[in-house]
Amino acid sequence: MPSSPSPGRPRRLSRAHLRQDFAASLVVFLVALPLCVGVAVASGVPAELGLVTGIVGGLVTGVMRGSSLQVSGPAAGLTVLVLESVRAFGLAGLGVIVLAAGLVQTALGLLRWGRWFRAISLSVVEGMLAGIGLVIVAGQLYAAAGVTAPDGGPARLAALPAALAGALADPRAVASVAVAAGTVLVIVGWPRLPGRVGALPGALVAVLLAGLVTALAGLPVATVRVDGVLAAVRPPDSAAFLLLAEPAVLGAVLAFALIASAESLFSAAAVDRLHDGPRTEYDRELVAQGVGNTLCGLLGALPLTAVIVRSSANVRAGARTRASRVLHGVWLLVFAVLLPGALAHVPLPALAGILVHAGWKLIPFRGIVALWRGHRGEAAVLAATAAAIVAVGMLEGVLVGLGLAVAKAAWEASHLRVDHTDEPPPDGASPPDGASPSDGDRPPHGVLPAHGEPCPSPHDAPSPYGLPRPPAVGVLRVRLSGGATFLGLPKLLDALEALPRDRPVEVDLSGLHHLDHACRAAMTAWAERHTAAGPHPVRLPPFPDPHAAPAAAPAGP
Repeated sequence: MPSSPSPGRPRRLSRAHLRQDFAASLVVFLVALPLCVGVAVASGVPAELGLVTGIVGGLVTGVMRGSSLQVSGPAAGLTVLVLESVRAFGLAGLGVIVLAAGLVQTALGLLRWGRWFRAISLSVVEGMLAGIGLVIVAGQLYAAAGVTAPDGGPARLAALPAALAGALADPRAVASVAVAAGTVLVIVGWPRLPGRVGALPGALVAVLLAGLVTALAGLPVATVRVDGVLAAVRPPDSAAFLLLAEPAVLGAVLAFALIASAESLFSAAAVDRLHDGPRTEYDRELVAQGVGNTLCGLLGALPLTAVIVRSSANVRAGARTRASRVLHGVWLLVFAVLLPGALAHVPLPALAGILVHAGWKLIPFRGIVALWRGHRGEAAVLAATAAAIVAVGMLEGVLVGLGLAVAKAAWEASHLRVDHTDEPPPDGASPPDGASPSDGDRPPHGVLPAHGEPCPSPHDAPSPYGLPRPPAVGVLRVRLSGGATFLGLPKLLDALEALPRDRPVEVDLSGLHHLDHACRAAMTAWAERHTAAGPHPVRLPPFPDPHAAPAAAPAGP
């Protein structure tokens, strides 16, 4: 039985692998075609530019090393950001932004920062996807009804019920909504069909059926406008590069680079769990995504990311090497060159239905429920990120989510727990070390034991001096666990200063994973005050040296 390839080495392209990759590429092409067109239309750019981005994702990013089986192209996750950029800076400005974001991604990959994108809180990423999904669903419902959506996420959500209710009075709007609803139903129900029929991409089948029904019934539904691929490609001119001097454009570049990189690398991690082939090389994958986006910017096309829908379809179709995603780019190129006119028969409400379904799938309902049950703090970060994206914008929402995640991590890292146990003294016990007898236990002034006799303990019974023995006291043990930082210093001092001063105290620091300088100094000062004010000293163990090397293991016999 042949051994499987090692995680870091790509598979060799054999004849059997080529047959599997050829079949998988056709499946990915059929999945990618309606998505490329739908994302482009939803982003406010010509439909052909979605095909251009898909071609670049296959022929350029697909050839490069990184993740061998994930497929790149225009993604619904960037639709909102692209639409805002096109409205603010035009198509030429979009090209400059995508180009600059690609250069940033390439630089980050060459600097080997790709692995650090995995450190982004999962709740922030899921909150970002949930916010994007809500905005996409709201916007495409307007498109399905043939109504112009108002600007701003809150206004769009608030006016949606009235817009849909008003659409029911317009026959054209009713037909448009019916086509969109039928598209969603076909996408959801088609995979449930038995046999090989259900294996066909539901989105493609839905678009074909929508186009056929619209043509045969003569429905008054708008279709995709086609100008040709060459006419749609407009590289940014020199004047467009002057936009890079504007802070808003630089913010958009950062947002594109951050979101596209995070989505691609999280997709790579998800795809790695679907197959047993070579694992993703995150830095190389980030370089591949950057090169692809740089070329897309030069062509004035949409930005690309790795897309989990196409990637999972590629894996399920039996792809074995990078050849499948390269061939899918070839099929997109052939379609764009030979059959661009076929897009003119695609109803716009059908594309809106595809995007409504895609946006709905972006909302992690199961993840939200699981987080709420086990980690409510993470669920709050997710909800706040999604709400900020809907209310303010993409970049602001992601920054809010990152800030909340960092604040939550800092709070949890500095969370300090102070426990104390009261140990009663054993019967006949003497006072702990360092305790001194009271004045009543001491012999009268000038009276000493005879020469050579041991000095009696004041707690020995009976007292050689006929005086009452003071009662023995138990030790109060205080255990600190968690992180002792300046953020938890008020809680620490409140707990320590509340301890009784007539009891011996022992402090246990073994449960601390971090102890900063502020807490060290405060605990030392408290121990000195507590010892001076009471009859018993505080046993404070030596503080660990953060710069000390770990102790060597004892030698064996």
